[in-house]
Amino acid sequence: MKATQTPPTTGMVTPADLLRMAALYLRRHGWHQGTYYSTDPGTLTPPACAVGAIGMACAGHRVEHFYGLDPDTQVTFRQTVGILTVYLDATAPVFFIDEDGYLLDEHTSPYSWNDDPTRTAEQVITALEAAATEWDRLHTAGGENR
Repeated sequence: MKATQTPPTTGMVTPADLLRMAALYLRRHGWHQGTYYSTDPGTLTPPACAVGAIGMACAGHRVEHFYGLDPDTQVTFRQTVGILTVYLDATAPVFFIDEDGYLLDEHTSPYSWNDDPTRTAEQVITALEAAATEWDRLHTAGGENR
């Protein structure tokens, strides 16, 4: 490109893009349960849980807790996790009832869902991709944001 040329502009990164990036991250680097990332400190791209992979997609590095992110990235991270939660509520609800029969949480926790002992990496990757597809269906028209 010559100095006089106008550089190409890129479109806005959507939550669907970030969910797909998180799915790709899990395919490339592995899936993890119990914490955001496996505990190997020497790995820049450790296996991650669903939310840890979203953190990597949003921030480009380990996210130990969203409070440590800059404000814009924090909003993006929380919004993207929220979109996954809405998708899980609609397709794979996990509710916890206390010993008195009361509902403890009205939304499916992506953390508990990820950490279910019967969960597989492929289920997590598929859910991230499907949540992205659903977001696109609801928010884009002909490839353009609504």
